[in-house]
Amino acid sequence: MRLADRIAIVTGAAKGMGRDICLTLAREGAHLTLVARESGPLDTLAREVESLGRRGLAAPTDVTDELAVERMVARARETFGRIDILINAAGVTGPIETPVWEIKADDFDHVIAVNLRGTFLPTKHVLPAMIQQRYGKIVNISGTSGLRGYKYRAAYSSSKWALRGFTRTVALEVGPHNINVNALHPGIVGGDRMDKLCREKAKKRGWTSERVYQEYVDEMALRRVTVAQDIANAVLFLVSDDASNMTGQSVTVDGGWDV
Repeated sequence: MRLADRIAIVTGAAKGMGRDICLTLAREGAHLTLVARESGPLDTLAREVESLGRRGLAAPTDVTDELAVERMVARARETFGRIDILINAAGVTGPIETPVWEIKADDFDHVIAVNLRGTFLPTKHVLPAMIQQRYGKIVNISGTSGLRGYKYRAAYSSSKWALRGFTRTVALEVGPHNINVNALHPGIVGGDRMDKLCREKAKKRGWTSERVYQEYVDEMALRRVTVAQDIANAVLFLVSDDASNMTGQSVTVDGGWDV
């Protein structure tokens, strides 16, 4: 197994791509601290992780709350003794199909808080342990909206561009300590979030959701929508020894949407 007995923290773990990432890492040998706001889905996921023969620690946490994040990281270290991997997958979409002059300041602040501060805080608090052991792998889930302009998604795109800069800067700071920090940029990923996006766009455009969905597909070189397992597979590569000489990079998994 590629991650035998590695210790990982995954934020945004309860559902969607976070859940698939957790199960993929567990299948490859990792023990996991599972982080999200709600305890119920985390408890269910922890049982699934344990059914694979791994340890799963459910740790309900608001990743925008520094004290809560600090306690979560301390609990992970107390439980497992070390932290080898951090996947920052917690995130929100924010306003959809909304021009910047109509975005409420509170909505903009919320997106920045979850997507950017919610990546900064776990990174800040795991790094001392990684530096001490001279080993660590961090993957920040960004998005193709962090590689291009994204009309009517100013809050979301801003947060993802910021994650790209954060990733590169941290990679420079911790590289001498044998810690890899990379960003993964999914395109639109099939599931509840994509369904919501299609519905919201359809409502504002006067289209059907199916028409919006097909528009996305037609823009993809491979003509197929990315699924959560595609993202999990890329995360696995980035936290494995196969990517030992990659850091500060932006890896895109989007079916060729951004080419």
